[in-house]
Amino acid sequence: MSTRRGAANGATNTSRGRTHEHIYAVVRRIPIGRVATYGQIATLAGFPRQPRLIGYALHALPRGTSVPWHRVINAQGRISPRAGEPAGSLTQRLLLETEGVAFDARGRISLERYGWRPRKAVRKNATGFPLSRE
Repeated sequence: MSTRRGAANGATNTSRGRTHEHIYAVVRRIPIGRVATYGQIATLAGFPRQPRLIGYALHALPRGTSVPWHRVINAQGRISPRAGEPAGSLTQRLLLETEGVAFDARGRISLERYGWRPRKAVRKNATGFPLSRE
């Protein structure tokens, strides 16, 4: 695996991959019919006040992934636009509606009704990364 330094944060590809896997492990815990915010995932994954990191990780997912990326929304209860994917927002909305998540007339999801409230903290391995449930 390459250890080329990343342009944005100076991280190696290897450490970025571990960080992303750490984030994906948290996202995999969001149940069907529930949503979480980028900030909530950042906090649960151990990266408080870094919601953009979650967006970068989700953007890096390959097509057809089993990670339920569509269950992550912004703090206003809205779907965030996807750079370079004009149909991405519609796809996300359709996936959420299929799971029973409702949108109001302004395109928002009620975080009070559909927000995920994890029962317990993510279990971590010896390196501090969450254990995957897969």
